[in-house]
Amino acid sequence: MAIVSEERPWASVLTGEQLVTTSRLAAREPELAPLPDDLHPVVLEALRASGVEEIYSHQAEAWAAARAGHTIVTTGTASGKSLAFNMPVLDTLATDARARALYLYPTKALAQDQARKLSQLRMPFLRHAIYDGDTPREERRAIRDRSNLILTNPDMLHIGILPHHAGWGDVLANLAWVVVDEAHVYRGVFGSQVANVLRRLRRMANAYGTEPRFMLTSATIANPLELAEELTGLEFRLVDRDGAPRAERQIAMWNPPLVDEDKGVRASALSEAAGLLTELVKREVRTICFLKSRRGVELIQKFTKLRLEDQGFGDLAERIAPYRAGYTPLQRREIEQRLAEGDLLAVVATDALELGIDVGDLDAAICVTFPGTVASLRQMWGRAGRRAPGLALYVAGEDALDQFFCRHPEEFLDRPVESAILDHESEVIYMQHLVPAAYEMPLTSHDAETLGPRWQAYADRLVQRGELRERGGRYLPRGEGFPAGRVSLRSAGMDSFAVVDGGDGQIIGTVEAARAFSTVHPGAVYLHMGQAYEVEELDLRNRRALVKKFTGDWYTQPKKETDTWIEQTRDTRSVLGVELSFGIVSVTEEVIAFQKKRVADHEVLDLLPVDLPEQQFITQALWYELPEPLLHEEFPLDVLQGSIHAAEHGQIAVLPLIAMCDRWDIGGLSTAFHQQTGRPTIFIYDGHPGGVGITRIGFTLFETLVADARRLIAECPCRSGCPSCVQSPKCGNLNEPLNKNGALEIMTRMQHAA
Repeated sequence: MAIVSEERPWASVLTGEQLVTTSRLAAREPELAPLPDDLHPVVLEALRASGVEEIYSHQAEAWAAARAGHTIVTTGTASGKSLAFNMPVLDTLATDARARALYLYPTKALAQDQARKLSQLRMPFLRHAIYDGDTPREERRAIRDRSNLILTNPDMLHIGILPHHAGWGDVLANLAWVVVDEAHVYRGVFGSQVANVLRRLRRMANAYGTEPRFMLTSATIANPLELAEELTGLEFRLVDRDGAPRAERQIAMWNPPLVDEDKGVRASALSEAAGLLTELVKREVRTICFLKSRRGVELIQKFTKLRLEDQGFGDLAERIAPYRAGYTPLQRREIEQRLAEGDLLAVVATDALELGIDVGDLDAAICVTFPGTVASLRQMWGRAGRRAPGLALYVAGEDALDQFFCRHPEEFLDRPVESAILDHESEVIYMQHLVPAAYEMPLTSHDAETLGPRWQAYADRLVQRGELRERGGRYLPRGEGFPAGRVSLRSAGMDSFAVVDGGDGQIIGTVEAARAFSTVHPGAVYLHMGQAYEVEELDLRNRRALVKKFTGDWYTQPKKETDTWIEQTRDTRSVLGVELSFGIVSVTEEVIAFQKKRVADHEVLDLLPVDLPEQQFITQALWYELPEPLLHEEFPLDVLQGSIHAAEHGQIAVLPLIAMCDRWDIGGLSTAFHQQTGRPTIFIYDGHPGGVGITRIGFTLFETLVADARRLIAECPCRSGCPSCVQSPKCGNLNEPLNKNGALEIMTRMQHAA
């Protein structure tokens, strides 16, 4: 199948049996409205001077809604959401010389991008500044004292502003607006953490006598009002009718070919993506290529560069760059600038560039493997073809969910966006934030309005644990220290290991503590800026990994041992012939070894032991016990373990279909005998401390979960299990043992028992 429109520069690239299907998203004309005549004259003049004569209908609607109350705007990529919140905020700042505003962005790059755009407006009253971890210390006091619009991120608000509110008194006492951009990012663990930070912000603003108005923006999601209210604890107005124009977009699904039909092994998605990117770059199609894996980002860039050099396009090979978290601020800014100015023809990025940073006009966006949610996929695709026809390409991996979508492309292309899940009262997360809140100002009965009605019960538990003390109805932190510093909002937060080049002693990157044992254990191959390194030492005391440059042709994959302990059962029901439970479990993980695998064909070269301490966390989980009548005598122990292991993998693979998460947010354990249940038991747990409700949805929709998993496995044409059905790329046991047919039999019996 080939795309018929030969006038497109990418048309000749997308041919062959790998092309699953194509679709066309039609262009859309704009719905325009006049600039509001009651906008402050200085703002009005500045907008017109910058070329804005009319606005889109949703921007006009947002202007009216924001002046009436808290508002969330949810429209497509590049629809002008920044102007939607800038108009009411700048109007207030122009009217009230004392007013202050706070803009929160999930990434530093977004804040930098917005600061540049604000500077271009040249408004005499506007004194905006970025306040984040990169802000020089000698500039910080001046920003607090004089800036009336401060661009920052939730991490800095959490650790650098709220605990030091005395120095921010004038800002808090005059805080008129809080803007939260890209709000759909705040889901799961990160969203639950940020929801607590925003409640702490409201609490401190109230203490200084203000009630700031909130304005949120989001990509299209199924539950924008619920998300806004969960994040802030406030009631919101919704603006969701998109009046922005849209260029025509060609959508294509690409499935790497089978290289071993019996084993279900497909050609590498990374290699296929590199081949496509090579052809697009040769045609000078400006492209952004997205992938979840940091290692994969580095490999695609490396493979593409080598192919271009081999084919005599060495000059173009230098115009491709990787972009991911862990780079230094200087490295990130340089890549962003080169992309925006057109110097780069292509960038291979993690979702760090998924969001609304202006990277200039791009022709194509490639998403390599399913990013976890349809909302993220559409956000990524929306980066290309903004002003002229563009290409949106999905390259499937051999992962079960990717192959499920390739077998049902119509379900994939027509799939609605998901709901964002978060739980600000997730026990571990909520209690973490009560201690910094008490540090900021003693907790009292007045805090129910911002922190929620159950704060005191949790505070009393913190008193029992020795983290708070109570005096006359006031709760204060106990002991020395800085409580906010002990709470990391996301895995990319403060708790990280430095990656140090042993040759020159330079820090080349960072790795989050939660990922360090899996990615920079001794002997691991670590990729950074296209260069491979081998880890010589993981220094736990000094929190650093010492690495040396590496030229071998293998990569590494960790082997982990996992155990679970049921701490509390919160809900149970009998369903599909099993006893299903939901509750709190403790999970213990230990990296015990790693495999060396050849890059070319993923052949296992060696298995080597490592000696690292256990990691333990408390989280939410669903689990179910398989009774004897369901198993009969057809399942001897070795067959049973492989069968329930395969069933667990299948169910984890399809859980993202009913919850806004991806496979990497979920963990699992299957055992033929669990010491507490006394039966064969399958656990599926939220993969982050505290949990945020992902497996709660799995518990509620368990019948759908099992039906989808059975369908996924049954449809796969492989004989005995493959990466497209029961093998998992994140299996800590290296996908051993697995029994595809046994998993099908168990889930078939479960459905018959309904």
